[in-house]
Amino acid sequence: MKSFSSTSFANAPATVLESALAAVKHDPQALFTDFQWFLFEGKDTVFYTAFSTRTLDKEALINMVAGMVALAPQLTHGYVGARPGQPFPKHLLDAITSVEVVDEFDGYPDKWLGKSSDIFERMDLPLFRVMAAVRKGGPDAQGRASVIQVRSSHALLEGSDSALLTRSANAAHGVMSDKTKSLGVKAKVGSAFSAWLVTTIYVVLGNLFGGKDEPWGFNTLAIERHRIRTLAARMGVRQRSLMFALVAQALNTEGPAKRIQKKVIAANYTMLDTKRHEGDDDFFRVRALEAKFKVKDNFIDFVHEVDRVMDTIEQKDITKFQNTILGMFSILRLLNRLIPGFPGKRFWRFNAGGIVLTLVPPHRTYGPVTEGVIEPIFCGAWHSASPIATFCPGRDYLALSFSMEQWRCANVPKIMTLLEETEASVLGARQVAA
Repeated sequence: MKSFSSTSFANAPATVLESALAAVKHDPQALFTDFQWFLFEGKDTVFYTAFSTRTLDKEALINMVAGMVALAPQLTHGYVGARPGQPFPKHLLDAITSVEVVDEFDGYPDKWLGKSSDIFERMDLPLFRVMAAVRKGGPDAQGRASVIQVRSSHALLEGSDSALLTRSANAAHGVMSDKTKSLGVKAKVGSAFSAWLVTTIYVVLGNLFGGKDEPWGFNTLAIERHRIRTLAARMGVRQRSLMFALVAQALNTEGPAKRIQKKVIAANYTMLDTKRHEGDDDFFRVRALEAKFKVKDNFIDFVHEVDRVMDTIEQKDITKFQNTILGMFSILRLLNRLIPGFPGKRFWRFNAGGIVLTLVPPHRTYGPVTEGVIEPIFCGAWHSASPIATFCPGRDYLALSFSMEQWRCANVPKIMTLLEETEASVLGARQVAA
């Protein structure tokens, strides 16, 4: 049943649905890939939030969820009593949707962002929630009548799914690996060895140094896309390099002495890659890459350093790191079956990879699922102990979401200061004013 885990059920024959139901009868996560299992066990979550011109009520939210599930049948997976690929009964729809009335939108959406641990409190409910806050007096001066938030276990949704759902497009996953493209014996042996080595190191270090939960913060920031586009073009770098450099530099400027990276900023970043092979995960489209950016005194030099490092990485075989990580997930799942509770609670609170920089596909609203939704649209994630910056481009805005230690969050305003200083230096005061 492994390759069945992410198949679209929208038009599946009855026998397939029956097989799926039988598979999850005793283990609700039986259809999860190893990557999905890892994110589920870590209680990692993702969120999507934006304002809407519509005054939403309970019925509107329930209709929205029904539309989402039809387009993303993976939302029916993973909980006790799940019937994969089949519509939710009304009592479940009522339980996972909520509407509140507020006087104003001051502080939204930041004020209701969080770890979403409540998703895992009742395992007999679907692993996602949809909520709305509605302004009591109707739309405000900006035309905002409601604010919407979708929260989910990361095991069910990734950034590309969010982008598709925003366009009311089919987000169902087929089998994402390509079994016709073999990795080769040498690559398989090398990946297996690396996976066991990394697993051993991470489990040992995680249980030794995985600390207590530290104060965590959530922030959002929106930047007009034309500013990034114009500045990157003038500097001769990719927009992605400029975005990553702005965040990495600003967040690293002030904080605990032992946490500031003075020589090299370690980062993991993600990208979509269509060159699939047999070793890829059967659910997730995203590919993870590991980078180290040398710190520069001059920010413009740092932007070019980020651009150079990313170009070098992506010219090489970008599957190696991904294969090792996927191998580690498989090993951890196997050991967890043999030793319940493995690898231990401290393991999930250990971070050795620096900051995570995630650029999701462009989010542009279209169709009934996102009727009334307006930019900026914020997407983000929470992973235990991992500081994450998520970049969500729309038509007019680049929306940034931050889930990280509070000391890093305190540096978020410095991103705009750094952007303004760089614009003044590169573009000149007259063009910036225009």
